[in-house]
Amino acid sequence: MTGSSQSIVLAAGGTGGHMFPAEALAKVLKQRGHTLVWITDERGAARNGLLSELQTHTISARGLAGFGAIGRLTGALSLGVGVFQARRILKDLNPAAVIGFGGYAAAPTMMAATHLKLRTAIHEQNAVVGMANRLFAKRVDQLCTSFEKTRLVPEGVSPVLTGMPVRASFGAVRAKPYTASEDRAPIRIVVLGGSQGAAVFSHLVPCAIKRLPEELRKQITVDQQCRSEIIDQTRLAYSNSGVQARLQPFFEDVPDLVGGAHLVIARSGASTVSEVSYTGRPAIYVPYPYAADDHQTDNAQALVSSGAGWCGQQDALTPDSLAVHLEQLLTDPSALTKAAANAKQFSITDAANRLADVVDGLVQGSNGHSVQARGAA
Repeated sequence: MTGSSQSIVLAAGGTGGHMFPAEALAKVLKQRGHTLVWITDERGAARNGLLSELQTHTISARGLAGFGAIGRLTGALSLGVGVFQARRILKDLNPAAVIGFGGYAAAPTMMAATHLKLRTAIHEQNAVVGMANRLFAKRVDQLCTSFEKTRLVPEGVSPVLTGMPVRASFGAVRAKPYTASEDRAPIRIVVLGGSQGAAVFSHLVPCAIKRLPEELRKQITVDQQCRSEIIDQTRLAYSNSGVQARLQPFFEDVPDLVGGAHLVIARSGASTVSEVSYTGRPAIYVPYPYAADDHQTDNAQALVSSGAGWCGQQDALTPDSLAVHLEQLLTDPSALTKAAANAKQFSITDAANRLADVVDGLVQGSNGHSVQARGAA
């Protein structure tokens, strides 16, 4: 496919949950011959990856929630400046389309794009439409969703299901079949807690593992993401457990870790559930209880409803209850194998291409292409 003579603008910044799908889309659009421009905030501009190789514009952007009255006022002023900056950039570029990935970092660009009546689409990564995307859902040409059932879609808006694009590095590990551990073979548990690590896992997981039968513990190795300030405390919690635990604040090899896991324990942010399900690995999801609109619970429940994993609410989980659940799962290879197969079936494997088809539809003057029903490969 020949790209348009005009550029396509990607508006994304902040967390990996917004950045990863933007990067995946950028890769496909570049392959299709499009010229791309990235508009982001300071946090986004500091990240490496494919987006950093594009023509990049950094604008002012700051969230409004959770900062008190003065913080909200400062955030509003920052967003206002960002809208002015984005409007000037977009008027100079006159892009064929502007694609936003939610969050406050993309809000100024999408506000400017809709005011300028450019062709626009937004992508929602979670099973609940976020505040920024709700604001623009009725103003853009297309809302794209990652989950078949997505909550808080504004009335009158007809979303198109594209799925959640995942990082290209997960492609190879998807092809690796899941093999449950049997006959006292090694069991590998991978614990992921988001980019900063989940402090709750540093207490919950080692204490639960210590409550497992000794013979089962001898089979287990753990790779756990852990905040640097509590890594020594977490290491101490694993002492005398008989379990080999590798603790790091950040893992460079997440695709290989997930691909080699017999069981994943993780938060249920959009990128995590998408990457784990795409890889086809069973998981226990513990939603972050303070996520906006409790969207992590919706994400996790989508996997649970498909038989692709289990969900435990943080306020209800104890070392004892988690230990009971772990023993049940780790001694039942068939349950883990079935969940792994369901996870792989749940994922939309061509999400980046589906999203790129919507973009091409906008460039060609329609409101996106129709997208086929869910299918796994």
